[in-house]
Amino acid sequence: MSFYKSKWWKESIGYQIYIKSFKDSNDDGIGDLNGIIEKLDYLKDLGIDFLWICPFYQSPMVDNGYDVSDFFKVDSSFGTIKDFKNLVKEAKKRKMKIIVDLILNQTSDEHIWFIESRKDKENPYRNFYIWEKGREKDEGLTEPTNWASFFGGSVWEYDSKTDEYYMKIFSKHMPDLNWCNPFVRKKMHEVAKFWLDLGVSGFRVDAAAHLGRKKKLVDSKLNNNDKYKKDWRMFSNLKETFIYLDEFNKEVFSKGDILTVGEVGGSATVKEAIKYSGIKKGSLNMVFNFDHCFCNNVYDVKSKDDKIKTNLIGLKRVFNMWHTKTYKKAWQPLYWLNHDHPRLLSQYGNEDEPFLSGSMLAVALYFKGGTPFIYQGEELGMVNYPFKKIEDFNDVSLINHYNHEKEKASFNKEDFIYQEGIRSRDNARTIMSWDNSKYAGFSNVKPWFHLDKNYEKRNVKNALKDKDSLYYFYQKIFKLRKDKRYSKTLIYGKYQQLLKDDEDIYCYLRKEDKEILVVANFFNKNKEIEIKGYKVKDILISNYKKENKNLKSLKLRPYEAIVYLVERDK
Repeated sequence: MSFYKSKWWKESIGYQIYIKSFKDSNDDGIGDLNGIIEKLDYLKDLGIDFLWICPFYQSPMVDNGYDVSDFFKVDSSFGTIKDFKNLVKEAKKRKMKIIVDLILNQTSDEHIWFIESRKDKENPYRNFYIWEKGREKDEGLTEPTNWASFFGGSVWEYDSKTDEYYMKIFSKHMPDLNWCNPFVRKKMHEVAKFWLDLGVSGFRVDAAAHLGRKKKLVDSKLNNNDKYKKDWRMFSNLKETFIYLDEFNKEVFSKGDILTVGEVGGSATVKEAIKYSGIKKGSLNMVFNFDHCFCNNVYDVKSKDDKIKTNLIGLKRVFNMWHTKTYKKAWQPLYWLNHDHPRLLSQYGNEDEPFLSGSMLAVALYFKGGTPFIYQGEELGMVNYPFKKIEDFNDVSLINHYNHEKEKASFNKEDFIYQEGIRSRDNARTIMSWDNSKYAGFSNVKPWFHLDKNYEKRNVKNALKDKDSLYYFYQKIFKLRKDKRYSKTLIYGKYQQLLKDDEDIYCYLRKEDKEILVVANFFNKNKEIEIKGYKVKDILISNYKKENKNLKSLKLRPYEAIVYLVERDK
């Protein structure tokens, strides 16, 4: 496929919905499919072309739906298959498409396959999962390897019924499927085909990088004092994974005009990302990497006295690497956060300046080449939740981490809650702010999780009444990306970063049939810069009303962001 070949997903705007927190239609405190239908017009007016909906399959909800007990059923808390069909139908009326999570790495331990698998070693489903004998050591029976789980502790969970361990790179309630088994792969092909037949237009492929495992179960030799080694290369980006995904593409993905986005997190290099999603040979259309999501000191913060600081030089270096090295080789998704990350304004912006810092961040990202993915509430300036006690958290990985850390002599509970709170996945999962009523317009009963602390002021109802709101600024950005006068440059143009060593300003050019200059002041201070070799033809968008056109002496105000149509200054 040619880089320039038109595909619906290249020129579309996506919006991620964390269904549990989006909109409750039946007053049980949990978001659902019919709640999404209620808000389709809102999303269409924003400029959204397709929705990525997080898991709504039948599940015990240990990890909010990523632990699936039946891939062919909608969990009753979210609705029914009939409701899903209606959602697809209603979205189609508005010329919107639906993509859903395709969860390939694991099932719930309540899935019938695993229930059968753990019954005895001769069960036909035993080989659907990864079972191994323990090792005899001086202290007795221990795990087959010293590999760590993403959610804390070992990747191995002992099962007394058959006196063996099963692998689980996430929660112990989420056993890993054995992708070496061709019957497993066939079953997962059937899952994807089922949802395609119901009208989905593609998939976000969860944990796509982790389907393969090291063939030899050897201990990691990482040189640290941890009992379990965080050596993700033992089950990430292995050659077997590419083989499995190539087969999936041949049998399923390539059969229709669908979008496939793989989650490869922070484990894949640019070279590996191109291998996953290369325009010539990739099995996926694009992949999410997390390299740009934590270019700050959030993992070095020790207490409330430490402030979060953006490392703009590091962020620019990451952007430059991905957008130059993948250009015309692989398509890029554009996103600031998803359901596994802190809120954008709390991570890179200013919670007290939602419009200026929020609009600046939107300009900085969404004028690059690729497909934008907006996370629910981003367009309102939603922020992190002020966690005060361990009971405030819901995330299974954080609770696991807490249970491990609290046994250490050096453990400080107050610092732990603050450290985890500013980077927790739970921040993105707070309730969508629709209005200023008691439960933020989400429900008429108490929601399953926390409301945004600013919901009474920052909500959809207020945003729609204010023509200068962040919502309408996002709408303008999306209209500009689709404007035929500029879309070829903004979607397909070359990326060239300017002022690489400036610690405050993010500046880049987009070049195709036109040249477009993007300038963003990342911080709450004035800054004067000079951009040589260009002059302004027009200002396409700005987050300040009094516009600045002098590139030779560009005096930027706090969080100022401007997109210029430029030409060479001869």
